[in-house]
Amino acid sequence: MAAMDTIIPVADAIPLEALKRVLVIKLRHHGDVLLSSPVFSALKRHAPGVEIDALVYSDTAPMLTLHPDINEVHRIDREWKDLGWFSRLREELHLFAVLRAAKYDLVVHLTEHWRGAWIARLAGVRWAVGPSRPGKRWKRSFTHRIAHPRNALRHVVEVNLDALRRIGIYPAADERKLTLVAGREAEMQVTVHMRNLGLENKRFIHIHPASRWFFKCWTAERMAALITRLQADGERIVLTAAPTRTETEIVASIQAKLATPVASLAGQLNLKELAALTGRAKLFIGVDSAPMHMAAAMGTPTVALFGPSGDQQWGPWGVPFRVVASRNHPCRPCGIDGCGGGKVSDCLLSLTPEEVYGAARELLAP
Repeated sequence: MAAMDTIIPVADAIPLEALKRVLVIKLRHHGDVLLSSPVFSALKRHAPGVEIDALVYSDTAPMLTLHPDINEVHRIDREWKDLGWFSRLREELHLFAVLRAAKYDLVVHLTEHWRGAWIARLAGVRWAVGPSRPGKRWKRSFTHRIAHPRNALRHVVEVNLDALRRIGIYPAADERKLTLVAGREAEMQVTVHMRNLGLENKRFIHIHPASRWFFKCWTAERMAALITRLQADGERIVLTAAPTRTETEIVASIQAKLATPVASLAGQLNLKELAALTGRAKLFIGVDSAPMHMAAAMGTPTVALFGPSGDQQWGPWGVPFRVVASRNHPCRPCGIDGCGGGKVSDCLLSLTPEEVYGAARELLAP
């Protein structure tokens, strides 16, 4: 959309001058939450006087904390479901009381989670926008319902922003950028790590080879072969992984297959520190995972390996990138957790180190 274009908003557009407080709800995983960050930026640009809060799961909060356009990040602990019924009810009622006391004018619900519908109904808001789905109770929870595409060709960032378009806000191109702020403490900690490893800003490649979803992971043998090729070019490599046994074991397996092991911070970084590190890399290489989206948000050129998930829907956003995906599997993207649900994806295993190396060299070229 060009800046000079005149847009005629939908007939039931919300009067932005009437908004004082808005709650945006995104109850999904880390990458999903990060990909909602442009919603806050665009809304603030169009309604600069509004206070915008977020509601997310506690473990995903670092994806939005320190965002300059977010006033407060409310949290829901996933562990509530493991509490006894009385304790869970107490937590739920406390959350509803806090949200109702905030006196929001608008709720923007970005998923089909029923909690967002209940909040929209019980928080006393004047307007609420959420996805279209069947059911009278759901429909009555929202004054505006979003029409989502029926294919996987629209990027999730744009799908999130459709919530704003539905109420008469049309984001310009420069309002659709991801925002991720590592923060001073994380930056300082990463400076120490880099000093200990002898690394310099923009002089190393960051590789995050794992995902919590095994069906999105490449093999350790192929990742080691790729790293060996990059080492032969004189590239410095840093490996990272989440602090889980599965992911750290994947990194250990890769290291064991290298003639010369590379620097590793696997299991040593929190999310803000991971953001700070990837922001200092000259290139990120990884699979379809939250760290891939974090690299893009931090402005780092990205090589992303895709298997059964859709790269047009979930690919790197807003940075130079290369997607490496099979052209010989017309069944992808299928969205299945491995072929037949077996946790191993043939389309991903068909990718060669040479293909990924070629994509990396294209982005590293001066």
